[in-house]
Amino acid sequence: MSRLIIAAAVIVVAGLIAWWAQRNKVDPPTRPEHWTIPAQLDRADFDSPEVPWLVVVFSSATCGVCQLVVAKSKALASRQVAVQEVEYGTDQALHERYGVDAVPTTIIVDQLGVVRRSFVGPVSATDLWAAAAEARDDLPAQPAE
Repeated sequence: MSRLIIAAAVIVVAGLIAWWAQRNKVDPPTRPEHWTIPAQLDRADFDSPEVPWLVVVFSSATCGVCQLVVAKSKALASRQVAVQEVEYGTDQALHERYGVDAVPTTIIVDQLGVVRRSFVGPVSATDLWAAAAEARDDLPAQPAE
């Protein structure tokens, strides 16, 4: 009988300790649910403003995934598509100007500077290619001159 009382006491004490530890637990820092993506870029801020399409990868030298995204983006480069990396350490002003607060952030921009598609974080080459094609196809046809 005394062993049963001791076991019950140990369980009650363990329960109280667990309750107290849970009650005093510090919540982890919160993360934003949405990252800032600009709706418009000034094409003059970037290389090759005359090229119809621009793919910008906002990155950081301390970001391991960023270089993979930059490499995938560079595969889109052509006479119709300019690709530019905007690394935080060397182009901090552009990160701040456009409010980009997460890297990698990949943005597909038309010739007027309108952001047509964007990705925050890693992106597959397939998704990047598809987004570029969809963005191009979404534009209304230009009348022949």
